[in-house]
Amino acid sequence: MTYGESLAYLFALGPELKTVKWDLERVRALLAVLGNPQERCRFIHVAGTNGKGSVCAMLESALRASGLRTGLYTSPHLVEARERIRIDGELIAEAAWVAAFDRVHAAAEELLGREAIDTHPSFFESLTAMAFVAFAEAAVDIVVLEVGLGGRLDATNVVTPEVAVITPVDFDHEAFLGSSIESIAAEKAGIIKARRPVVFAEQRPEAFRVLERRALELDAPVTLSSAWRVDELEILPNGSRFTLTADEAIPVECPLAGEHQVENARTAAAALSIFGISAAAIREGLARAKWPGRLEFLGGFILDGAHNPAGARALAAYIGRFFANEPVRLIYGAMRDKAIDEVIGALFPLAAEVILTAPEQPRALSPETLAEATDHASVLIAPTLPDAIRLARAKPMTTFITGSLFLVGEARALLAAREAR
Repeated sequence: MTYGESLAYLFALGPELKTVKWDLERVRALLAVLGNPQERCRFIHVAGTNGKGSVCAMLESALRASGLRTGLYTSPHLVEARERIRIDGELIAEAAWVAAFDRVHAAAEELLGREAIDTHPSFFESLTAMAFVAFAEAAVDIVVLEVGLGGRLDATNVVTPEVAVITPVDFDHEAFLGSSIESIAAEKAGIIKARRPVVFAEQRPEAFRVLERRALELDAPVTLSSAWRVDELEILPNGSRFTLTADEAIPVECPLAGEHQVENARTAAAALSIFGISAAAIREGLARAKWPGRLEFLGGFILDGAHNPAGARALAAYIGRFFANEPVRLIYGAMRDKAIDEVIGALFPLAAEVILTAPEQPRALSPETLAEATDHASVLIAPTLPDAIRLARAKPMTTFITGSLFLVGEARALLAAREAR
């Protein structure tokens, strides 16, 4: 197939949350036919509710700064599906994508032909297998592997990593992971492997108890992000400056905005220290880390995928710190499976105006439905994101585009195209 045809085939596999199989049997069968390419790679496996993408970006950047050849697997993508699979910091080439797809698809057809699996592997299972194939073919030194959803039954959880990392656990995807912090933490703890190191970011006490208990059961050595002290902290609108100190002091200039990125940085540093990555490489890697769509300034707007309660709290803290004395506007859209009441409650009171819209996704909530969930004094409805952007441009005001990452991805594509013109 061509690159475009492979994308069409993968997207036609259906909405991931409806087609995912909550066990690892199918993806393991697929990888076995492929020769278990994941066994030819070394991994840092990252789970958590919020911050895992930023931590992955920081880890990959620092590992590359140390001279290692890197793979990076993340989800979801914002604009281009190839964002999910990166080699040495670059999107996988279309030719390599197609080659990996062809191998994975052929393996799936073989399994289906002998009725060894019930249906074609899901979108995420297929992409995960493609990533393993691509990383093995590229002979990368280390792969930073982000969990898609949960951990225990996620398709990525077929690896035995050099180190596991668990970022803060909070509420999200309760329909799949459970309705309590303890149940969600138990799913995240599923990536901890026997006698393999694990790093914990700062956690709610009830989450930490679950994670610690699982690590003890598996005799997995635990490193806490708090082992790194933060000094001389200066939070800026577009990043932060601080010093991280454990065995030695590392001055850090982090380009990722938001105070929460400080915790992400020391979580990444804790994991990198297990590999013996030098202070110089950690400093350089954190300084060069990029993670689009999270407090990103683009085209006169600020984009942030605050799609769950923890993300909304982080965005609210940022607005409160830097925009408390001026009016701000929110362009907001959400998906049906998200806890919109908590997100709305955290963000809407901070806004002088709210424009409700919807990403171009079948699971999107209509702006009219969102309007029923708020009593904000100034609410406008825009059927599409371009409509919302036009409304915003008519009345200049600091404007955040937030909510669903699908909405943020659409905004990045639109605004980047406008800037290019």
